[in-house]
Amino acid sequence: MTNKNLDTAFFGNPAGLQTLFFTEMWERMSYYGMRAMLVLFMTATVQEGGLGITVASATAIYGLYTGAVYFMGLPGGWMADRLLGGQRAVWYGGIIIMCGHIVLAIPDESTFFIGLILVVLGTGLLKPNIGALVGSLYSSDDQRRDSGYTIYYLGINLGSIIGNFVCGYLRINVGWHWAFGAAAVGMAIGLIQYRRTLYKMGGAGAEPTIKLSPKATKTAWTAIVAVLFVVGVVTTLMLTGSLVLSPQAIAQHVATIFAAVFLLYYAGIFFLGGLDGNEKRRLGALFLVCLASIFFWCGFEQAGSSLNLFGQDYTDRIVGTFEIPPEWLQSANSIFIVILSPFFAYFWMMLGKKMITPSYGFKSAVGLIIMATGFLVMFFAAQLAASGLKVAPYWLVATYFLHTVGELCLSPVALSAVSKLSPKRYSGQMMGVFVLTYSIGSVVAGILAGNFDPNNVEEMPGLYLEIALFTMFIGGAILVFVAKTRFWERLPGTRDEEPKEHLHEGAVKVTN
Repeated sequence: MTNKNLDTAFFGNPAGLQTLFFTEMWERMSYYGMRAMLVLFMTATVQEGGLGITVASATAIYGLYTGAVYFMGLPGGWMADRLLGGQRAVWYGGIIIMCGHIVLAIPDESTFFIGLILVVLGTGLLKPNIGALVGSLYSSDDQRRDSGYTIYYLGINLGSIIGNFVCGYLRINVGWHWAFGAAAVGMAIGLIQYRRTLYKMGGAGAEPTIKLSPKATKTAWTAIVAVLFVVGVVTTLMLTGSLVLSPQAIAQHVATIFAAVFLLYYAGIFFLGGLDGNEKRRLGALFLVCLASIFFWCGFEQAGSSLNLFGQDYTDRIVGTFEIPPEWLQSANSIFIVILSPFFAYFWMMLGKKMITPSYGFKSAVGLIIMATGFLVMFFAAQLAASGLKVAPYWLVATYFLHTVGELCLSPVALSAVSKLSPKRYSGQMMGVFVLTYSIGSVVAGILAGNFDPNNVEEMPGLYLEIALFTMFIGGAILVFVAKTRFWERLPGTRDEEPKEHLHEGAVKVTN
């Protein structure tokens, strides 16, 4: 294809990127807008319009919700590849998400968990497949791919900012269910523009990439309906009181199951996948990145739970006569990402030009440690709160800044590591296994957040300090192993295969 024939309708990228950009922006508006209110709504008293659930139960439910959102991307991606095609998966997923938010907007306690389940199921269909559709707009040798994903990532963060500001304002000034309803409206806007501009996608993702036989298709749909039926029965039993389950106990079991699946699948590929020595070494190096990712999300996902509650209960949010919604403070992460991303991209590029190439494991460990320093900030903020003072918002903003810097060091680097270090014949499966690190971290984050009892504020400084020190220890341990595994990351037949002294010196210099 010659340059004059390239589709450059959307900031030099294919016109279909516009469709996906705005669809994802509005979907993320609905997701993050609702996510920011979730723990606040569950822990608010019935008189305040909430559910009156304990902090431990509410944060466990929050962890299960965020962990399930990531986990459901695995079957959602499979359904798109073999049954629906990416375009239809995004469309149906968005409709299910919108229905979930509409149910959440109904002022009835019994509908709350039904709404959450619908949002999880819809997000599992939409989220992984809309990202894959972005890639399908480009040929394998199209140099605009990175630019396209950068623009797409901007849409994610703009949606997060809009959701936190709109839903936070409505929650305080109008009411909980109006705010949940706003999330439904946001998803509806995304669906309308998706349908109206779908023609810009052309044939990208219109059909499944692997077409199943009619018999296999029928079997697959039968299994899906059976699973949904079981979910419906269990939900009904829980709502009627016939089945009583502890959210904390469920979260602990789910975290164990997710971790076991991760380890067994990883070990299966490592020992039974027919890998050669180089592939096993690279997979060993990738394991350290996965560990860093798990512990990173354990801390980072405190944003919607323990840090959110701290923002509500112990932060002075009054400016004149205006009360800053605690949800607005969570927007700091997205705002910092928008501001800092270009600088980090430039920083990694400049290091590469100077032949200084820190390993994936090194970058991930540094990102984990930087994130942990955010909890040192919260240790001092919690000490002030324990003395009876309400702290200034900049304590939380500083924490979110450090978490964002850590995220930019770890998250994109980890995704790149999976794509580069995984054996090519297992690349898709390894990306699915890596997504489990998000799920494990999110569920464990909910369990940890349950220890932050607002009635025992004197315990908070110690809890934040424990998280900071333990996470720093894990990051430091990974750095020790990286001294060995950085050599394992090299690909045979490439320039970085041969050990070059100046590269080693540069890596050591950066490490020190």
